[in-house]
Amino acid sequence: MAYDKFKILQSSAYPLPIENVDTDQIIPARFLKATERKGFGDNLFRDWRYNADGTPKVDFVLNNPKYSGKILVGGKNFGSGSSREHAAWSVYDFGFRCVISSFFADIFKNNCLNIGVLPVQVSAEFAQKIFAAIEADPTTEIEVNLPNQTVTLLATGESESFDINGYKKNNMLNGFDDIDYLQSIKQEITEFAKTRPF
Repeated sequence: MAYDKFKILQSSAYPLPIENVDTDQIIPARFLKATERKGFGDNLFRDWRYNADGTPKVDFVLNNPKYSGKILVGGKNFGSGSSREHAAWSVYDFGFRCVISSFFADIFKNNCLNIGVLPVQVSAEFAQKIFAAIEADPTTEIEVNLPNQTVTLLATGESESFDINGYKKNNMLNGFDDIDYLQSIKQEITEFAKTRPF
């Protein structure tokens, strides 16, 4: 399944400065029955967003109308715990296209890259600058530049670079998942196969 191409994203952000957010908090296990990547955004951080009677918790960041955007800024060790793909699906389905943190769990990071969500790992110091900027102005915008591999606070111009696997970067730039990539080099695969003995 192809996803939106990711090149340069300029957006405000939701701050979630909580460390060790695990995948069961991102999407509780009781919502993992579906196999299609649809509807998971409704239950993103379900137990943090809603009371037992289904009413929104007014003090949770995703329910606060002063925040908006396609970027989620999380605390250190974001996405730890079990390897469920549904956690990344819920982040994407809610509308986020980028998650920024000072450290990601590897499996969650790779699951995000596979579905069109860019995980941007920054230093702890720069993460704190981002949180401070959002606290000072909830509408402050962040630029995430994938070609240049930089994240910038537009209000101040402060910037930091981030790393990404070259293959995953190419797929994000083209809106490819792994199958799309293979389809894009189908002719090359066919020509190579002709040179192999049967």
